Amino acid sequence: MTTITGTSDWSSQAWQRRARSWVDEQLASAGLRAGGPVEPRVRPWSLVWRVPTDDGPVWFKANNSGTAHEAVLIATLASLTPERVLTPLAVDRQRGWSLLPDGGESLRDVLGRDPDLRHWERALPGYAALQLATAPHVDELVALGVPDHRPEVLAGLFADLLDDSGSLRVGAEGGLAVETYERLRAEVPAYARRCRRLADFGIGATVQHDDLHDGNVFASGAGYRYFDWGDASVAHPFGTLLVTLRSIRYATALSADDASLVRLRDAYLEAWTDRYDRRTLVEAADLAMNLGAVSRSLSWRRALDTTDPARAEYAEAVPGWLAELFAATPLRPES
Repeated sequence: MTTITGTSDWSSQAWQRRARSWVDEQLASAGLRAGGPVEPRVRPWSLVWRVPTDDGPVWFKANNSGTAHEAVLIATLASLTPERVLTPLAVDRQRGWSLLPDGGESLRDVLGRDPDLRHWERALPGYAALQLATAPHVDELVALGVPDHRPEVLAGLFADLLDDSGSLRVGAEGGLAVETYERLRAEVPAYARRCRRLADFGIGATVQHDDLHDGNVFASGAGYRYFDWGDASVAHPFGTLLVTLRSIRYATALSADDASLVRLRDAYLEAWTDRYDRRTLVEAADLAMNLGAVSRSLSWRRALDTTDPARAEYAEAVPGWLAELFAATPLRPES
């Protein structure tokens, strides 16, 4: 039986005592001892504590019901590809809690000192290797509660999302304009055809982070490790590129047709070149990015599945991402 809680519980002293007791027990099992008060960060979808210990900080995370799969996912990834993620000190799968060691500096920290995109050229192949290592286990991940966004089901999820007028805020400030909503309704058959086309390439589904930017990658002498999996789903792997390349463009002000972005895409796709020709991979990547706005909208809707009033600050993300379905992809300039 699951006991996932939300932000109203996170603020209660009783919940915090239980959580702190669990953290202390797990630290003791790992031969560590907490060394001071925690430093909290609360969002509608998760609570994070930085916990000082006698051997440096560790990180406790509690997820809400919409992102609770993160705890079980990071435990599974640590067993499948331990060199690509942090191995948790402990995970409580029923409560959606995890305790992680400190990962050091992020790729964002590194790029702040040295904004050379070759850092990304080295980080993306490692992430692709993680995806390939995970691909044989996608049915297990779905059974564990990781959302299923595979192309075969994504069109149906899109149609269902369009029925959620509350989340889409149709006609309201910060929501979908009525005209955009009607255009999205009319787009459902074409979207379904594109999903079938993507599935027909036969490139296996795997875990898809869906928020892979430089703030979610640790960069250290041990290599790159990928974290913050609350938005993740089982999906076409190349959907990753939507957020990753958009975030790089935002940080660097590169144009969509800049050769640097193409090199990054190709560095990522290289892991699949032993099975597919490059033309197929490029077409599949373009299609996955084109379809990815729906996945992003769905992940935001899950994250905001809470009564926390703070959700209002982020509510525009659900309709905002869905409207991006008609926008240019990161490698295609506006026409």
